[in-house]
Amino acid sequence: MPTQQEQHSIQAWSLINRKYLGKGIRVKRFRKPSRCQIRNRVLLAVLMANDIKLSQLAEELGVSSRSVSAWVYEGRIPGKKNLDKVCQFLGYPHHILFNRTVTANSPIICQPSSSRFMRRTLTRSPVDNKILTGLCMVHDLSVSDVSEWMHIHPGTFRKWLHQGTLPSPSFQDRAELFFRIPKFILFADCILHDS
Repeated sequence: MPTQQEQHSIQAWSLINRKYLGKGIRVKRFRKPSRCQIRNRVLLAVLMANDIKLSQLAEELGVSSRSVSAWVYEGRIPGKKNLDKVCQFLGYPHHILFNRTVTANSPIICQPSSSRFMRRTLTRSPVDNKILTGLCMVHDLSVSDVSEWMHIHPGTFRKWLHQGTLPSPSFQDRAELFFRIPKFILFADCILHDS
């Protein structure tokens, strides 16, 4: 049987725990995975650019969060019914969102040094190229750093993001080489918008 002092101590700890446990835990919008964990960078890029959590997508499609996580982090391709649902919900064809070549290879991009994506890129003006913007978010790359590494003017790169401008074939090749994703996927927003 606990003594009076031990009983008082247990009650004090109980009150302290209730105070802190009742506050809840602040969870970031997206977890920070290591780069090698993301198999479907394009799907995650579209979700991040549209500020859609994996759990939100799962709820919207009527599937489990585990299934959506497997699509993004393990590169699994959903069944025909769910594939149609996710493509219709996000507005992209399946060969863009679930490209087998991209998910199978999914390399780490060669960024020369650390960089940091700035949220004002999204808030400054609307973004027309969601995939390219989302990829900068996935890899936490700033617009100015990517422009420098790709040897293009920052204003040119911003036009690609904000105005959905389709660059010349040589610039498309540079972007494809840097992000290691085919240019028809990188600039799908521009191509789909024009057609």
